Amino acid sequence: VQLVESGGGLVQPGGSLRLSCTVSDDTLDNYDIGWFRRAPGKEREGISCIGRSDGTAHYAGSVEDRFTISRDTAKNTVYLQMNSLQPDDTAVYYCAASEYLGWCDPGYYSSPAGYSYWGQGTQVTVSS
Repeated sequence: VQLVESGGGLVQPGGSLRLSCTVSDDTLDNYDIGWFRRAPGKEREGISCIGRSDGTAHYAGSVEDRFTISRDTAKNTVYLQMNSLQPDDTAVYYCAASEYLGWCDPGYYSSPAGYSYWGQGTQVTVSS
């Protein structure tokens, strides 16, 4: 299984970006998908997930109300719409796939240990 992120870049504060995570060599229906980010000098942070069964989503407090996760099963792709971006959002963003049904749960999704497959990451830089 391969995950490929895209959509990162440089954006001004207050701007928006949409990240994509495309799954290949398997179907998206077999995984709960999480988004993580690692900012310079900080720990990796789980910021969102979407479940395979009903598309239930969860968000970290740091991104709630600004970021929206969604999926297109026909395209085998999960999206992360990021609005009102701030310099603190600058990080490398990763998507990851969990084989555990129900891993997209507030108590679990932010733990990297539950994910079997990771993308290579995409850089998001928020700066004026």
